[in-house]
Amino acid sequence: MFVGTASDVGKSFINTGFCRIFKEDGYQPAPFKAQNMSLNSFVTPDGLEIGRAQAVQAEACGLPCSADMNPVLLKPTNDKASQVVLMGKPVGTQSAYDYFMGNNKQELFNAARAAFDRLHAQYSPVVMEGAGSISELNLKHRDITNMRMALHAGADVYLVADIDKGGIFGSVYGTIALLPPEEKALLKGIIVNKFRGDARLFESGKTMLEELCGVPVVGIIPYSKDIYVEEEDSVALAGKQQQAGSGKVNAVVVLLNRLSNFTDFTVLEKDERVHLYYSNNPAEIAQADIVIIPGSKNTIADLVDIKNNGVATAVTQAFKAGKTVIGICGGYQMMGQCVEDPAGVEGSVSFMPGLGLLPVTTVLTEEKTTKQCRFKYKNIDTVCEGYEIHMGITAETTSLKGMEGKSTPAHLNTMSQGHGDGYLLHDRCWGTYIHGILDNPVVVDDLLSPFSPEAAVPFDYNKYKHTQYDKLAQHLREHIDIAYIYSQLKSEQ
Repeated sequence: MFVGTASDVGKSFINTGFCRIFKEDGYQPAPFKAQNMSLNSFVTPDGLEIGRAQAVQAEACGLPCSADMNPVLLKPTNDKASQVVLMGKPVGTQSAYDYFMGNNKQELFNAARAAFDRLHAQYSPVVMEGAGSISELNLKHRDITNMRMALHAGADVYLVADIDKGGIFGSVYGTIALLPPEEKALLKGIIVNKFRGDARLFESGKTMLEELCGVPVVGIIPYSKDIYVEEEDSVALAGKQQQAGSGKVNAVVVLLNRLSNFTDFTVLEKDERVHLYYSNNPAEIAQADIVIIPGSKNTIADLVDIKNNGVATAVTQAFKAGKTVIGICGGYQMMGQCVEDPAGVEGSVSFMPGLGLLPVTTVLTEEKTTKQCRFKYKNIDTVCEGYEIHMGITAETTSLKGMEGKSTPAHLNTMSQGHGDGYLLHDRCWGTYIHGILDNPVVVDDLLSPFSPEAAVPFDYNKYKHTQYDKLAQHLREHIDIAYIYSQLKSEQ
């Protein structure tokens, strides 16, 4: 189990790397995180929702993902409340106070333990991930993710610390000092992550840390910019490009306050033909060739926000100027005539006019659609793959005024079951419910065709991801004492 001194220290990164290492070494590992909090989610083959990080880790293991890998998922709906997803299905929305201070955590902990036990019966080793800090004393007795789960599993625990943040001696020593004896006994090593410069300069620091904590430092991992694994937390958005570039196709993702599944756009970020950036600045949006309205955990609230901050006007002006405007999931809903919420799924606002770009209306529903899907994009004879996660039904209305002479409106995608998805107004304006639609080369090539030179090389995202898993595994092998990790695992058998 990899736990942390804080959030964003690199636990998911290291977890993914070890999933790959164990697979390469002939084992059949599986990832596990009892509770995740993220707006980046994924759908399992049986239509259940889990955190995206565990889906990525399952891919690194060469496994289809399952709800057992992430039994509890919290999806923030606003600053103080989250939708609670248990074993892949939403069970309601709770305030942070009610969730963390209420008495339902034992039920969730029981479900998490049962999920781990099922994985442990099938796979070896189970590669577990903690959340945040393991020494949050005020929440510790209710925590279902970190050391309580490690005790249930009898896990070898490795503490990950981010030296780039500074204060590594205080953070590591303090974290370990606050552990009770039975939890401290599980701790097998310390991993110093995100080291910049020559690691030999930290040799004396390594010795001091070991003497101070009584725990070996089993790895000092250099900061790496050339290994990419999909980020779990929206905090990663702060490091994304925020303005237009030059010499490539400029594609902007509208930076919504409740943006979800920003991993939909990784393929564009890595495509050498594209300069991808995120912005809620109308002037920056105006400079884009392609404007993308992404998914949202609260469509109506984000729609209100972009109308108030000038972004909605910038998007409609881009549309009128003949630029490409597309929407995915919540963004597709926003592009329509209106979004209705008669059941109060998202809050107290029951009706909100949309951007009016597509002749569709959306009614939000209490039932969530979660499923993987196969489809044909624009009836091109190539089978594509993606997944749906949404609460709402979108239907066509009467055609928009002023659209005379445009191509005939139609569904964007034809699903494998024969029904349609999304809406294709014309080649430069469409919307869809399908997350991961841009992971299909045929879609990206079509999206870029009005801009890209004929000699441009298409980007194979799936191949790229697996190359990154291999690079990550090699990177960890070079800087962590893997033999020690194995010796500890084998001593428990």
